[in-house]
Parts: sequence; structure tokens; C-alpha cells
Amino acid sequence: MSELPGDLLYTKDHEWLRREDDGSVTIGITDHAQGALGDLVYVELPEVGQDVEEAGEMAVVESVKAASDVYAPIGGSIVAVNEDLADDPEKINADPYGDGWIVRLLPADAIDEGTLLSPDNYQAVVDELDD
Repeated sequence: MSELPGDLLYTKDHEWLRREDDGSVTIGITDHAQGALGDLVYVELPEVGQDVEEAGEMAVVESVKAASDVYAPIGGSIVAVNEDLADDPEKINADPYGDGWIVRLLPADAIDEGTLLSPDNYQAVVDELDD
């Protein structure tokens, strides 16, 4: 597994989120998740302006092996989607924490970091899965 970026928060469902300077939050799936899925062939993105609930389905990623829902780690309104993924879903495989981001949303409420994982705590979850 690659080094986990220290500026991100994580979920047990293998999503990551990064706070942006404008108050929005960028969300994607972790390197562990993309590795488990294999080569991605399709990404179903939500609509800009769509509201998502915390833990609600927000997107779908499909690989040659399986389709997997991507859940919103926080509730809010979608303000941007990574439209590059429509033509190049492999960006998630190549750069899950950078060019492979999936959505940006404006949080509905303050982010409860108690429900999210630090990089070290997420790494412990992944290590347990790999045992």
C-alpha cells in the first residue's frame, strides 16, 4: 500500500475526504479500495446540486471485477464532480488521492471528526484486513 496522505480523513468504508480552503470537502476512494476493485472501467457520478445524506450512496465505481457504491462520509450538497472520470475512470487507479477525486461537496453541518479516521487509524483498519 502506498503512503497515506496525512492531510486527509478516512472512513472504514475506504473513502477519504479533504477540507478545501473555500469550505468545501473533496471526497474520493482510498488506494486500498481501488486496489481491491482492480482496473476501473466506469464511474457513475451524482449531479451537481444534488444533496447527499451522510452514509448515503453518492456514486458508483465499476471495475472488471465488481461494482461498488461510494458512500458520502458527510452530508451536504454536491458542488463539483470530477467529469474527467467519465472518459478516464482509471485516474482513480493511477492517482486516488489527486486526479482521481470523485466529488466536492459543501457540508450541511460541521464535520464530526469523531466519526472519521485519522491516517494512522485508517492504516490500522487496512492492516487488519490484510492479515
